[in-house]
Amino acid sequence: MVSFTAEQRNDIRTRYQRVDTSNVADVLDTLGYMDQGLSPDFLPYPHTAGRIAGWAYTIRGQMTPYELGGDAEKMKACQGLSEGDISVWSGDGHGICYFGELIAIGMKERGCLGALVDGGVRDVRWIGAQNFPVYARYRTPVQSIGRWKVTGCQVPVYMRGATTPLVQVNPGDFILADEDGAIVIPQAVVEQVLAEAEALTQKEETIRAELQKGLTLAEALAEYGHV
Repeated sequence: MVSFTAEQRNDIRTRYQRVDTSNVADVLDTLGYMDQGLSPDFLPYPHTAGRIAGWAYTIRGQMTPYELGGDAEKMKACQGLSEGDISVWSGDGHGICYFGELIAIGMKERGCLGALVDGGVRDVRWIGAQNFPVYARYRTPVQSIGRWKVTGCQVPVYMRGATTPLVQVNPGDFILADEDGAIVIPQAVVEQVLAEAEALTQKEETIRAELQKGLTLAEALAEYGHV
């Protein structure tokens, strides 16, 4: 497991905010990580949420009936979040939300920058008012209490994938999501992927500028190659 200082974590996160998931996906392909994209079912809530970029803090749960009155394990798990984290929620929830406005506020207070939810979210309007971006598979008014419980945190979890049924997310992996979707960057290659994605981004910006000046697409491809 790679260890980063707080300063390194913040620098890496800030730089990832300036690259697109599409370029990150292309770099991961060249490195042999072909199945890191998440299902297209993951959408921003609200739709104006914008991108998320941060370190994966994983939370796992499962459907199980129990008495109303809250989920102490969920609250305990959220206490572990820290600055720069993205809370990654996994489990077998069907038709229920994993969290709503109040938990989102608590996560934000701890420095959490957003959430990636392989399940449902509610209180979308109010979460949006908190400027707390969420990418989830669906929204629903139905609460998890009495139906779904947290069973662990900071453990490897699985999320629905784009090119494979499931993508493993480990604590400390990097999460990036934008208009094109969501992707997981394994911690072991997070710096290499970032550097190569930045170089690809710069190359694309150069091509766009040349096209604006009148260079044809065929000429651009001949000069700069495939991008």
